[in-house]
Amino acid sequence: MVFEMVKKIVMQNLICTGCASKIEKALIKLPYIKSASFNFTNQTMLLDVTEDYDEDVAIPEIKEIVDAHESGVETYPYEQRHTTKKRSFIKHYRLVVLGVIIFAIGYLFDYYDILRPRINMLYWIGYFILAQKIIKSSFKGVKRKEFFNENTLMFVATFAAMIIEKPFEAALVIIFYSVGEHLQHRAVAQSKKEISSLMDLHIDYVNLITEAGTVVKDPLEIKRGDRLLVKNGERIPVDATVVKGRSALNTSALTGETKLQDVHEGELVLSGNINVGSVLEIEATKEYSESTIAKIIDLIENATNKKAKTENFITRFAKYYTPIVTFLALIMVLVPSILDPQNMEEYIFRAATFLVISCPCALVLSIPLSYFAGIGASAKEGILFKGSNFLDMMNDVDTIGIDKTGTITKGAFEVAGFTSLYTLKLAASMEQYSNHPIAKSITKSFNGTLFDCEDVEEIPGFGMKARCNDKTLLVGSRKMLKEYDIEGMDEKDTAGSNIFIAIAGEYVGRVVVKDAIKTHALQTLTKLKKQAHITMLTGDNEATAAEVAYEVGGIDYIHSLLPEDKIHEFDKIYSAKKKMYVGDGINDAPLLRKADIGVAMGQGSELAIDVADVIIMDDDLTRLSLAFHNAKRTKRIVIQNIAISLGVKFSFLALASVGKTTMLMAIFADVGITLIAVLNALRLIYGKKGKKHATS
Repeated sequence: MVFEMVKKIVMQNLICTGCASKIEKALIKLPYIKSASFNFTNQTMLLDVTEDYDEDVAIPEIKEIVDAHESGVETYPYEQRHTTKKRSFIKHYRLVVLGVIIFAIGYLFDYYDILRPRINMLYWIGYFILAQKIIKSSFKGVKRKEFFNENTLMFVATFAAMIIEKPFEAALVIIFYSVGEHLQHRAVAQSKKEISSLMDLHIDYVNLITEAGTVVKDPLEIKRGDRLLVKNGERIPVDATVVKGRSALNTSALTGETKLQDVHEGELVLSGNINVGSVLEIEATKEYSESTIAKIIDLIENATNKKAKTENFITRFAKYYTPIVTFLALIMVLVPSILDPQNMEEYIFRAATFLVISCPCALVLSIPLSYFAGIGASAKEGILFKGSNFLDMMNDVDTIGIDKTGTITKGAFEVAGFTSLYTLKLAASMEQYSNHPIAKSITKSFNGTLFDCEDVEEIPGFGMKARCNDKTLLVGSRKMLKEYDIEGMDEKDTAGSNIFIAIAGEYVGRVVVKDAIKTHALQTLTKLKKQAHITMLTGDNEATAAEVAYEVGGIDYIHSLLPEDKIHEFDKIYSAKKKMYVGDGINDAPLLRKADIGVAMGQGSELAIDVADVIIMDDDLTRLSLAFHNAKRTKRIVIQNIAISLGVKFSFLALASVGKTTMLMAIFADVGITLIAVLNALRLIYGKKGKKHATS
């Protein structure tokens, strides 16, 4: 048996991508950690641990590693996130405030020419107090033989400014850097808060029904079979079955759809939906950790652990970028100083300004945040991405394979015709033993007394066989009846699902069942045809496939496919980029796994959540178009942030190299551009919603 366990450790205030990468590498050297992945937007380290993991031992060791790489990071288990007290702004930056005060005293002494010989000492004391965090982090890096990081850049730049007697420039850099760092933390925290509010699914309590009455419990204490009371305005806490009452549920938190869902006794209800009607008594079918709501929350929180190519590129870029700019700054001092030693101080100041500008914070913060915001905004509209890589890959899809039943059509079957009442009675007598939607529609359409059948056998993809009145009854496809040498089925298939019936070796007739096309299917698929080639894969006959394909805009189709045939036919479809498959998440699991992007539709079924890469929580096909829209919008903002960050930085770096910038300009190029990029990423949350786009 292979032991697998995932632990989450919060690392609050860790926003340095280089530090996070080094911490990941250090953690996997611990004997009880197999892998580590840090999520910037959630400030959480995801650890794959062995059975030797002991939290009491591990947390201090993990904290020691974190502190060795970055100061000011609060490290604690994810379960303690609601109880751990965060440090206040004043407490966190009290040394910065003290340093500013000492600097101000030094300035006053300088201005009034008091104690002149000691002024320089006050500036230096103020500097070391102000810069204590970056100095500490720089020396930690040197101790680990890591000489190139963002803290080193800032320390070298400000120390050089102090050496050439430009204390105000050095102080301004550190002060604005500290303020900017605080604003960055606030921006990231605000984005997390906004994204969390988009999917406000947290269940605080449940009403457990006991012999002594109703007791309030923690959702984690609920077991299968427990009976719960859900009052008006409360969320369904766990996946359950209604055992008493009738009400309406607001499903918008899961599906993004405001339409209410009526529920009654015997019906399954998913956790996260809100009861907006009468009191319901439900019986838990799953524990909280296994319920839909818990899986969705976990999926959203950890979606950015599967990083997009752009995110991975930025991480690699930052790794090599810092040593390169440090080397260039050194060249900026050495070469001109050799040629013109009289102006060495000017060249040192230029290099210091160059180093301040070069910090890559804007990229390493805004790019992951952009993807996280895109995922959060999509989740609010009932579209769940399992990773930012899938959100990114949506932009490269040029081929879409799509299921028919339950995806293009409603999956609400009705009998459209039958050879005779006797034919319908035979079919209904057999189909009463099946849970297939077509079988249920046939059984529902016959109101009389049915025949009793024995030895019922279901043949997947073909039909059913049984003994009825001591005669062999066959109900299924034309191909199935031919396998049993049944003759007389020469008439051409009509549009719809044709179910053929034979008894005692004689052909009796057929029942035709039709399925209605979804409201926005034509509109959505017509729009998607502009960016991707669409092929419908169905087990229905050619007449049915042709009719449906024509009604949704003339897409290509492949008909009469068994489940295993769909995979082979999907493989044959040409794609120059990425292939997507869209199904209902129940019958199409193999294809959902095999496609570059598998999209499952329909009410958040457990299988859909497990196998698909993108989950559409209801059966609204317009959300597929909306998913593409959100992917494009996210990609556009990512490109904007890269262009803004690199464009401004490289422009200011060029100006700094010839002495045309000031320290204030350098601070804007670092802190200012970072904040602009972060705010631009938040437009994905605050900007226009995509629902209007999807239906226009």
